[in-house]
Amino acid sequence: MSEQNIRAQICDICYKMWQQGWVAANDGNVSVKLDEDTFLATPTGISKSFMEPDKLVKINGKGEVLEALEGYRPSSEIKMHLRCYQERADVGAVVHAHPPTATGFALAHKPLDTYSLIECVIAIGAVPIAPYGTPSTDEVPESIAPLLPKHDVILLENHGALTVGSDLTTAYYRMETLELWAKTSFVAQMLGGEKEISRGNIDRLINMRSSYKVTGRHPGYVKFNR
Repeated sequence: MSEQNIRAQICDICYKMWQQGWVAANDGNVSVKLDEDTFLATPTGISKSFMEPDKLVKINGKGEVLEALEGYRPSSEIKMHLRCYQERADVGAVVHAHPPTATGFALAHKPLDTYSLIECVIAIGAVPIAPYGTPSTDEVPESIAPLLPKHDVILLENHGALTVGSDLTTAYYRMETLELWAKTSFVAQMLGGEKEISRGNIDRLINMRSSYKVTGRHPGYVKFNR
């Protein structure tokens, strides 16, 4: 895909995030890996509903600006994105947003580790919560680093959510899947609790990932301390 098309795709994804209410004001950020040391990222201080291709910032692996309109710079949370690329050679895009229901679980310090919704068992598995980190500091990248080897989707304590993918569409879809899971999990809990799939069937579902050509990492069957 050409850089021009990638820029257009980032803007499209940003608008979809805004339409679905995953971001407000200047919240959230998106980045895509162009090559080993070049990335496109959304700039700070701009609503995702107003994103345009020429407003995106091109940076290197140190977060230094290589190309940008005057006065434009990457979000202070770019450190979190760059850590994902450093830890995972298979990651080609990173999405950070605040989808309300999933973020509610992050605020309540409740990981999503029930195995009840078939599609989510296959697609992303259990979703952990990274310990609290102050935005724009190295605390956030440090908090997610131990989780990245096995997880493509991470809740950020008292903050929001982070997804990674081999490409931007995959990272975006994982954010969609996360929010759907959080919504249905919440409803099930209001109705008396989720009824989990049997362990044998969970293992079968996870093993089906290869036949579905699902990329990325999967933690397998795991429960988190609450």
